[in-house]
Amino acid sequence: MTITNNEDNIMNAPSDDITPPQDDTARHNAKMARKKQARDKIMASKTDEKGLVIVHTGKGKGKSSAAFGMIFRCIAHDLKCGVVQFIKGGMDTGERNLINTHFGDRCDFHTMGEGFTWETQDRERDIAAAVAAWEKAKDLIRDPDYHMVLLDEINIALRYSYIDLAEVLTFLEDEKPNMTHVVLTGRNAADELIEKADLVTEMSLIKHPFRSGIKAQIGVEF
Repeated sequence: MTITNNEDNIMNAPSDDITPPQDDTARHNAKMARKKQARDKIMASKTDEKGLVIVHTGKGKGKSSAAFGMIFRCIAHDLKCGVVQFIKGGMDTGERNLINTHFGDRCDFHTMGEGFTWETQDRERDIAAAVAAWEKAKDLIRDPDYHMVLLDEINIALRYSYIDLAEVLTFLEDEKPNMTHVVLTGRNAADELIEKADLVTEMSLIKHPFRSGIKAQIGVEF
């Protein structure tokens, strides 16, 4: 039996089994150059702009948080925007406090709901609040000065038929200015709305601290 040490094994190994680091770097750079060339070609073909209908839905946390991220981007670019909250009521929230205190000149914030449906326990009041919120939303969306309008938790109002889905879809099709972005959040977005939308994101629930007995906390949920 012939016994060789590790150095012998390395020296006698086929050349393809050992790649000098500089070759790895060269191959990586070449691959990235090809990818950039392909990416630049794709991006060169994307020249259109339009106001998007954007839907954030799903059981996972983050639908409104992601939408407010876009609102704050608009604010940072000095673009006028608006928020209409369909379900959330008088609860103190960081987003509303920050916008009303520092950015009220760039973002109109309207909290039109009275809280979650199990809190009011009055369907007629819930319907009246949702209808009023939708009327306010239409006023904001019709105004071409608004770059983006967030309809927070409108999907819940649509799910419970507080406002008419067909009317919302028709309005977005016929009356939304061409360059205005409209963001609609909430669980259980209607299939018809998903079909209508230009951008749809579904938040998936994997883990949530509420199931472990942890309540909603400042800075995380509100």
